[in-house]
Amino acid sequence: MDFDLRRSSLIELSDALRRRQISPVELMELVLARVEATGSSLNAVVTLRDRDALRADARAAGERIARGEARPLEGVPLGVKDLEDVAGLVTSQGSVPFRGNVAKRDSTQVSRLRSAGAIVVGKTNTPEFGYTAITKNLVYGVTRSPWNLDRTPGGSSGGSAAALVGSVLPLVTASDGGGSIRIPASFTGAFGLKPSFGRIPLGPSKHWDYGDTAVYGPLTKTVEDGAFFLDQVVGPSPHDPNSLPHPGLSYLETVRTPLAGKLRIGFSLDLGYAVVQSDVAAAVEEAAAVFGKLGHGVEPLPDGPPMIGREWSILGSFELASQLHSLLPGRAPDFGRAFLETVRLGWKMTPELWGEGARLRAELNDWCARSFERFDLLVTPTVPYDPPPARGPFPAETEGRPQVPLSVASFTIPFNLSWHPAATVRAGLSRARLPIGMQLVGPRHREDLVLQAARAFERERPWHPEWPER
Repeated sequence: MDFDLRRSSLIELSDALRRRQISPVELMELVLARVEATGSSLNAVVTLRDRDALRADARAAGERIARGEARPLEGVPLGVKDLEDVAGLVTSQGSVPFRGNVAKRDSTQVSRLRSAGAIVVGKTNTPEFGYTAITKNLVYGVTRSPWNLDRTPGGSSGGSAAALVGSVLPLVTASDGGGSIRIPASFTGAFGLKPSFGRIPLGPSKHWDYGDTAVYGPLTKTVEDGAFFLDQVVGPSPHDPNSLPHPGLSYLETVRTPLAGKLRIGFSLDLGYAVVQSDVAAAVEEAAAVFGKLGHGVEPLPDGPPMIGREWSILGSFELASQLHSLLPGRAPDFGRAFLETVRLGWKMTPELWGEGARLRAELNDWCARSFERFDLLVTPTVPYDPPPARGPFPAETEGRPQVPLSVASFTIPFNLSWHPAATVRAGLSRARLPIGMQLVGPRHREDLVLQAARAFERERPWHPEWPER
């Protein structure tokens, strides 16, 4: 079958399936061949369902299409990040003690994607419990970028990003607790959206998350693909008490409507503290100017948010420690050393640290409130530098300037803590010929506005179908 997965967006592929230009069985065979061909290089897909079962699902999808009963994602192969449950598959969390942890039910998101017609192929790689932005673990090893195998695709949704951009899978799930959608999307040149907290339901879960920073969101080739994805999964769930009501609109229809009026856009290259690679800064500044050419007002942000990375890190470590304490110290050697250091940081939590984090989070919220009184959107770089080596480490300095702690997430962490929707679009390529991302942040619950702005930029500076060949 002469069909180019690399040049096809999700919407284009779904249309081709419905028009019977390619059958679900043919598509599944292409995907299985790509999984095999890239297994040793990208190492993006780490668990695969039974091939005969996948072919049977694809045949059933073809029969529904033939009967005129196709659902929106009918026959589209789906990869699920290995922090998220699929009934009957292992959710290893990238962690040795959990490599036999077979899920009893689907997550709400996976269930909704399946109901829309997607076929779960398997699991995509992730760092241990999603704790870092470099995708490697002791269970499945290192995942590499399709742009350069010596570099990381980011994390924690690195396996999903590598599978998508490496044209292994046309549809993937991703999650973001501090940048884990936006960072790999930026590093691989894809579109990624961290929605408002609660927009896509989480769970069912065995643990209540007090930190309230992690969300599911689309990681796709194009902005329209991201809107299409959202349309399948938004709406309340009884398993997630923070889940939002359905927005009452189609994101895909909305994103196809041009922006109305003149936007006020606040722009910052560093948020007052980030250390940014010079070619990244230049590319993002040029990209932000596109909005000015479209007639919108682009002004410097007058100030930046408080630095709150340390408090975010301790909060996340405390949550991890609460979940894993029964396995420690007895099974400590089974965990990755860097991950174990992160977990142990959780034992440093005190009422004083909890209170300081709460104070800074309130200060951050006030900064966001002031910023969105003045601006409709905020624009920053997504990540301050090129992707690090596939095994790490993160850079200690950039062009002779010392890096800040948690530097890779300098621009992403604040908006997890504040719950604002934030997307990344491809702004260009660095001197190393690696993708650069520009972040667009909108008011809470205004995914529609963020998507419309991202699509307006994409029309002026399209990046699809320029993807690496592997």
